[in-house]
Amino acid sequence: MTHTITHWINGRSRAGTSSRSGEVHNPATGEVTAHVALASADEVDHAVAAAAEAFTTWQRVSIAKRSAILFRFRELLDTHADELASIIVGEHGKVHSDALGEIARGLEVVDLACGIPQLLKGDFSEQASTGIDVYSFRQALGPVAVISPFNFPAMVPLWFFPIAIAAGNTVVLKPSEKDPSAADFLAGLWHRAGLPDGVFNVVHGDKVAVDRLLEHPDIAAVSFVGSTPVARHVYETGTRHGKRVQALGGAKNHMLVLPDADLDLAADAAVSAGFGAAGERCMAISVLVAVDPAGDDLVRRIRERMARVQVGPGNARESEMGPLITAAHRDKVASYLEAGLCDGATLAVDGREHPVTGADRDAGFWLGPTLFDDVAPGMRVYDDEIFGPVLCVVRVGSYDEGLALINANPYGNGTAIFTNDGGAARRFRSEVQVGMVGVNVPIPVPVAYHSFGGWKASLFGDTHAYGEEGVKFFTRNKAVTERWPDHSHRGLNLGFPTHA
Repeated sequence: MTHTITHWINGRSRAGTSSRSGEVHNPATGEVTAHVALASADEVDHAVAAAAEAFTTWQRVSIAKRSAILFRFRELLDTHADELASIIVGEHGKVHSDALGEIARGLEVVDLACGIPQLLKGDFSEQASTGIDVYSFRQALGPVAVISPFNFPAMVPLWFFPIAIAAGNTVVLKPSEKDPSAADFLAGLWHRAGLPDGVFNVVHGDKVAVDRLLEHPDIAAVSFVGSTPVARHVYETGTRHGKRVQALGGAKNHMLVLPDADLDLAADAAVSAGFGAAGERCMAISVLVAVDPAGDDLVRRIRERMARVQVGPGNARESEMGPLITAAHRDKVASYLEAGLCDGATLAVDGREHPVTGADRDAGFWLGPTLFDDVAPGMRVYDDEIFGPVLCVVRVGSYDEGLALINANPYGNGTAIFTNDGGAARRFRSEVQVGMVGVNVPIPVPVAYHSFGGWKASLFGDTHAYGEEGVKFFTRNKAVTERWPDHSHRGLNLGFPTHA
């Protein structure tokens, strides 16, 4: 029996009235486990109206009380992390340990938001001019929208809404319709933490809901994570309607391996970063750039490790990699295997032949880890963001050639260099045109008190997620110039005010 996943508006579950719904699958079995209501524009309007009404009071709640609610939410999320991870496994398919990992990284941002009293401290200049003090502080924007992708149904929303709420905003979250239940679970935790009704709302839906949020006059800002074409649409549409927008797009993350690197460490990193979560990560390593003469040895070590990867259901303890999110996405990723062969790449490991343990390969959305060698720009497996368990190896003759390859790519999300040469690493981190850089770290996702975001076609907007930039995105600065009357300043003076 399936159930219906409903919206969460103004502190309670709200059934959909649009008569449209979508199927939610267990990717490991292919079974339909639920139907999710897909919102109409009217239902989005109800959620925004609730957020707008709640903002009138929430913005005036003391920072101390907001922080206290954040602390309660943080404890509830930590206590129920295992339960939330099981929900993610059932709808996304990633292994349980990986789901726990994404919750842990989201908790880092909640920890940051709990310190909102420190983060919102303003500046003060006494006696800026005679008898005049100048000070500035940051205030909330209003109702904001968060539009999140399927690959991290808990972590990506947690990048945004804890800081937004702590700063005094109200939130409408539109999660992916492919794995929507995590969002409702988080809404329930907020309710238990004592968050007032309407401050956090969840609207399920597709493009209809997204476009209405982008156009709605009461939405002040939009945070988005997804593919680059959609990120561009979100940014252009949202800004055209007068909104502040941060839209994080796609990626083609390169890992440059120099001949002096620890090749066992590099091979471990390439397999872990390339095939974790079945490659459905915007920070996954999808291109390994091997500097001669390291290529042959590195490919051999990677193939040995790929053969040992345990592919199976995410709820099985022994599984290291689960299925892909949907049959359609699995088929799209699998189509790149033939495309790569047609373009002249060498299929070193065919993921279609990888064993699946504990599940029916034909029923679930399975594709094992895949390795292409002898890849070059212009091939579809190199140019496209595949977003699946496909790792491409490009051979280059030097550090300079590898750097030029990375910098020529239109994406600029994440990159890594593996080397024992400190000078080369220092040069790379300075010269590479990518927003997040790892040195012997394959997935350089910054900790919460720094900020997450790429360059070039991987980010639309000027502000990255969480950290200090996240606080600035969800607030706006107000400067006050103040003088209290005294007898020495009486009388008219029609000249422009000066410091004299």
